[in-house]
Amino acid sequence: MSKQLLRCGTSIGANTRESKNAQSRMDFLNKLNIALKEADETEYWLDLLHETGYLADEHYASINADCTELIKLLTSIIKKLKASDEKE
Repeated sequence: MSKQLLRCGTSIGANTRESKNAQSRMDFLNKLNIALKEADETEYWLDLLHETGYLADEHYASINADCTELIKLLTSIIKKLKASDEKE
């Protein structure tokens, strides 16, 4: 479980970083969507590790808050990009 958490958790940053060099606006949006999916998966693994006792309450609360914030940020960016694309 912890390896899955590491894989998807680091993928958030990797895909966000990769979006900086996107070949198009659609590619940029796609990379951010992948990062969002990975953030959602990260949240799942955090919940599972917490529920099974592998992650203490205080660590879980801190890490989960950061993950939730990333999800909110990515969701907001993606929605704004899609809305601006619809206006064009």
